[in-house]
Amino acid sequence: MSKKRNLTLLTDFYELTMMQGYFKNPVQETVIFDAFYRTNPCGNGFAITAGLDQMIDYIKNLYFSEEDVAYLRSTGIFDEDFLEYLSNFHFSGDIYAVPEGTVVFPREPLVKVIAPIMEAQLVETAILTIINHQSLIATKAARVVNAARGDGVMEFGLRRAQGPDAGVYGARAAMIGGCIGTSNVLTGKLFDVPVLGTHAHSWIMSFPDEYTAFHTYAQLYPNTCTLLVDTYDTLKSGVPNAIRVFKEMRKEKKLNGRYGIRLDSGDLAYLSKEARKMLDAAGFHDAVISASSDLDEYLIDSLKTQGAKITSWGVGTNLITSKDCPAFGGVYKLAAVKIGDGEFVPKIKLSENTEKITNPGNKTIYRIYEKANGKLKADLISLVDDKFDESQDLVIFDPQATWKKTHLKGGTYTMKELMVKVFEKGECVYQSPAVMDIRQHCIEEQDTLWDETKRLVNPHKVYVDLSDRLYKMKIELLNKMHPDD
Repeated sequence: MSKKRNLTLLTDFYELTMMQGYFKNPVQETVIFDAFYRTNPCGNGFAITAGLDQMIDYIKNLYFSEEDVAYLRSTGIFDEDFLEYLSNFHFSGDIYAVPEGTVVFPREPLVKVIAPIMEAQLVETAILTIINHQSLIATKAARVVNAARGDGVMEFGLRRAQGPDAGVYGARAAMIGGCIGTSNVLTGKLFDVPVLGTHAHSWIMSFPDEYTAFHTYAQLYPNTCTLLVDTYDTLKSGVPNAIRVFKEMRKEKKLNGRYGIRLDSGDLAYLSKEARKMLDAAGFHDAVISASSDLDEYLIDSLKTQGAKITSWGVGTNLITSKDCPAFGGVYKLAAVKIGDGEFVPKIKLSENTEKITNPGNKTIYRIYEKANGKLKADLISLVDDKFDESQDLVIFDPQATWKKTHLKGGTYTMKELMVKVFEKGECVYQSPAVMDIRQHCIEEQDTLWDETKRLVNPHKVYVDLSDRLYKMKIELLNKMHPDD
């Protein structure tokens, strides 16, 4: 998790065998690879891209150490001339990407690598594992946060994450997706995000009685006093003892910060309603009721619908692992090849599955907004040299169901290019924003979506269309591969 980790061997073995094959059969090819995904995770109407910051660190620190070369030599697969090449390896290509925290949709290139083929092949696996994981968790966090309908969501899934890296970078992605803080202290330190937490049941059990445990904790942390009330009996013991401590704090004029209770088991809707009555009757109307207990977006949405009096949510396992959808499904596909100083020749991958046919060429993404309200209308994948004039009429269409067309009158829409240059000739030219700034960008991005697109179940689909030139290029390549008899 250091900024200087050498992850060069974080790759699939076949990337290296292909590299040696290219090395032994030198063709001066510069290629374009696109990293994209095909289906929104969790049945969502969109995804949130994340992981670019770690990807940048990976590319910056990409080199084969003496130990790396010695290990590869020990496999008996690689020749000395290739190993000598690796010992002097450095990335020399260009990379474009969609900034973290941006709302994205299927088939859009999240990362575009333009580099000599050996270099572009090497970085495939690491780019995918980084972008796939963090985009998945950021998207899951956005779902949970949207379900909470304005309440604060805390991420505290570290102990259930699939290892330290998944815990640390997953927590960072959860912050991007909208969480207000994390229990993960290392994430707080590395990325300057708020760390939050109360105490465990073991704190209560280590004292002679519940009241003494609450009183001791309140004396230590009077400005952030949230008491876990379900160790013994929530309504008969936990809440009454918490109220007793709050009364003492109020009398001592120490009840000045955020305070309240946490529920971690039982019928959260019922218990929160009863606890709210008890707190209000004692004059603690501003006491927060937070909840945990294997929450996810569906349970939070249900509890909100039931009128639960919970205004702060702690979400662990189901968020940090994206339990119901454990993989993002991103892929990395060749889109174009340039031999020597020639022009890029578009490439396309065919499949019996229509959704697996790739989009060829050197591409970028334009986002189209309705000028009157700033809402997202559609995305347009285009060739990089396509030109658009917002004063002119624009026709967009579904690339699969081409009869589905939308006509946009000139002057009624605006367009914004999404991809930015990250590396130029091997040098980083992009500065990642602070995580909390990315989080704000993510909030603003989601504000451009219609509520129907943010539904947890059966969300409205945002269309991702192809520019006219890109569509014609794709059809021409398909026809060449399947000419009429």
